[in-house]
Amino acid sequence: MSETVKATIDEFQGKIQAIRSEIQKIIIGQENVVTHVLIGMIAGGHVLLEGVPGLGKTMLVRTLGQVLKLEFSRIQFTPDMMPADITGTEILEDTQHGGRQFRFQSGPIFANLILADEINRATPKTQSALLEAMQEKTVTSGNHTYVLPTPFFVMATQNPIEQEGTYPLPEAQLDRFIFKVNVPFPSEEELSEILTRTTGELQDPAGQAATGENILGMQTLARQIAIASDVSDYASRLIVATHPGKSPVTKVNQYVRYGASPRGGQALIIGAKVKALMNGRYNAGYEDIQSLAPAALRHRLLLNFEGQAAGVRVEEIIEDLIDVVSNGRAH
Repeated sequence: MSETVKATIDEFQGKIQAIRSEIQKIIIGQENVVTHVLIGMIAGGHVLLEGVPGLGKTMLVRTLGQVLKLEFSRIQFTPDMMPADITGTEILEDTQHGGRQFRFQSGPIFANLILADEINRATPKTQSALLEAMQEKTVTSGNHTYVLPTPFFVMATQNPIEQEGTYPLPEAQLDRFIFKVNVPFPSEEELSEILTRTTGELQDPAGQAATGENILGMQTLARQIAIASDVSDYASRLIVATHPGKSPVTKVNQYVRYGASPRGGQALIIGAKVKALMNGRYNAGYEDIQSLAPAALRHRLLLNFEGQAAGVRVEEIIEDLIDVVSNGRAH
């Protein structure tokens, strides 16, 4: 490895550590969640956070905006929200010459970091307003297309236990999230620290550790990281094995209705490159793919009726998937 490349990787790791340190001033524990959010962001993707209320999902995203000094916008999704409430709309206004003209009034989607809070509370019509923004990073209104700011990230949250008044995200929407991260309940020690911090004196806010330009540079560096053809082929085999009828995994053939799309493979590859950089390596390996597989695939595997009735967990299927594909034997 050349000295220039080593220095660049060291700088990358330094930025990551600085970002983590500032986040830890506000967010206690949740290291795995923070890691996946950072990997997803540097990979240029969007992240879906799922967990019960009160676990700091919203606070994490807001803190991230402060630490990276990004333009932050929070959208609280509700059943009565319309697509124009997110993207913006054409308004008719008077001109200085006495005439009238339409002018586009941009919506809250025009920011660097979007918090889509409780995204599953909005109707499918409103949820679909994010599809173009998340994939093409543009918004179309009338005959005009508007480019969103860069970098652009959507961090969405949803509550898995409140089903009344919620609308499950359609498959096309879920597939646009690079990761779905489950936010666990804190440990006893972490909970004690949370209670101490939040019921005592006010804490200092998180400071700035990086900028949007830094993130764009880190994204460019991540794409330059090498990945061996056998590791790339391994990711491809994982994706193909998620499809019933083509899979050597018994649970996939029995319980899965649809497998992962090519976006799942892209998430594994670019995520593995970012994780390798985080660990000071300049090539991605099998362990990077395996560690990211649950987050990259859990929202892309759709269970059939039999799987839902049997209470099968997608994570169990992914564990079998990794074991079978890694060892090259049917299971």
